[in-house]
Amino acid sequence: MKSIKTRDYSVSQEFFTLEYDEEYHLYKTTPLPENLDKYYESEDYISHTDASVSLIDKLYQTVKKIALATKTKLVVKYANEDPKVLDIGCGTGSFVQFLNSNKINAYGIEPSNNARGLAIKKGVFCFKDFNELKDKDFDIITMWHVLEHVPNFNTQLKSIKNALNENGKLIVAVPNFESYDAKYYDKFWAAYDVPRHIWHFSEKAIGKIAQENGFILKKVKPMWFDSFYVSMLSEKYKNRKLNFIKAFSIGLISNLKAITNGQFSSKIYILEQKS
Repeated sequence: MKSIKTRDYSVSQEFFTLEYDEEYHLYKTTPLPENLDKYYESEDYISHTDASVSLIDKLYQTVKKIALATKTKLVVKYANEDPKVLDIGCGTGSFVQFLNSNKINAYGIEPSNNARGLAIKKGVFCFKDFNELKDKDFDIITMWHVLEHVPNFNTQLKSIKNALNENGKLIVAVPNFESYDAKYYDKFWAAYDVPRHIWHFSEKAIGKIAQENGFILKKVKPMWFDSFYVSMLSEKYKNRKLNFIKAFSIGLISNLKAITNGQFSSKIYILEQKS
């Protein structure tokens, strides 16, 4: 597969290249900036704010509310009774707050000072990194669109494994570059989101990485709304304006094709530790 040249359409407008790794069947963003923090310092980076100004903001916040309930059902399904949950990359803490409101003991990790501050204001127990965690015996650890941001996923997965209890599970959601919307929009596909997204995964890549780090891939589930939201952003990047009807059509086609081939715009992976 060829490399892909794309750009940071949302913040810096700088160009980057996605280099293909044949062994893992994934892409890596190059060159990787030494200081990634500045690429998150934008009002346009919505997962670090609770903005609801533009149409895309409002749609994001609406879908997020629906997703909170869906994610919580997933946690309950794969957890033991009275689970303890850690959400890595919790952003402004909405998911942790929602879990707590449903009487599920949950904590968050968020490296962004601004986002972490918003989470703490919501009453969420939110830490900067694993080093601040005193209690590391979790039943479920979640990473919702976070693993693609991590410079070294092997180091991250080792820390996660140490923080899980013996029967604990890891739930990971990441974009899928094999989806129809990814292929349609190509270099304009918003889920490449360079350089914030360092890694660009396939299901094969997640399975291989999980195996190498002491996990077994047990289940794969779709994220139905992602194709629509990503297509809206992609339309904006490609044509410099939002074509809602076109974006909705591409998102719908992507989901319909994925029902047959399994290549949804984003996928949720349920991993459990090897016995």
